[in-house]
Amino acid sequence: MAVLVTRSDERGGQLVNMLNKAGIVAIHLPLFSIEPGREINELPNKYKQLKSGDYIFAVSKNAVNYAVQTLKNTGFHWRSDLNYFTVGQRTAEYFASQTGQVILYPWQQENSEGVLSLPAMQKLNDKRILILRGNGGRELFPHKAHERGAEVDIVECYQRVPVNYNNEEQSSVCKRAGVNTIIVTSVEILTYLMDFVPKTDHNWLKNCRLITISRRIKQFALHFGWKNIVISPRADNQSLLQTLLQSE
Repeated sequence: MAVLVTRSDERGGQLVNMLNKAGIVAIHLPLFSIEPGREINELPNKYKQLKSGDYIFAVSKNAVNYAVQTLKNTGFHWRSDLNYFTVGQRTAEYFASQTGQVILYPWQQENSEGVLSLPAMQKLNDKRILILRGNGGRELFPHKAHERGAEVDIVECYQRVPVNYNNEEQSSVCKRAGVNTIIVTSVEILTYLMDFVPKTDHNWLKNCRLITISRRIKQFALHFGWKNIVISPRADNQSLLQTLLQSE
């Protein structure tokens, strides 16, 4: 078995190392680089406008990284009179370690639907929610939060920028290496992967087993023509590794 890891940040490299230590051949092909978002400089002013009891929702570790650095550089401290949320446990732990604040997350369902099911998210009248995320992203949470009475503000803390490769050459390398499993952690990566791989190699691509992290991504993959799709219960590298090993 050979595995293609498409995760963009340092976690992609870490996952490759974990797979190699487990005796599995793995190739890291990050399709995006992570760069500062176009709205990151607006964060200090929007943060200052929050009133006591308002919410901050960080969608990912990358959003936390850029937000923490930006507020630090501008002399702001993370306020204890705000409520902090993330999608998943690992991002929550990281956010807490960087801010010293209590971070809430939906431990049973680590996605936007899970966040929306939290008791604190049911009645949002008079609440302002500042969402820290990358470019693009799902609109479900901001839409539903607005419907429930919240004033929603979004800051693009980082952006995913496509990495330039020789597409045909990279696809050929993966095929020659015997890649038969691909790890994809977002709809954006999956969609770009379909565009990245030449049409002549799509039969090979769709015959690969797909390891992913949500039913939403699985539905997109089914639409694109994948048949063999396995969902990891969580998005962290250890869970992805265990899912892969258990699905062999």
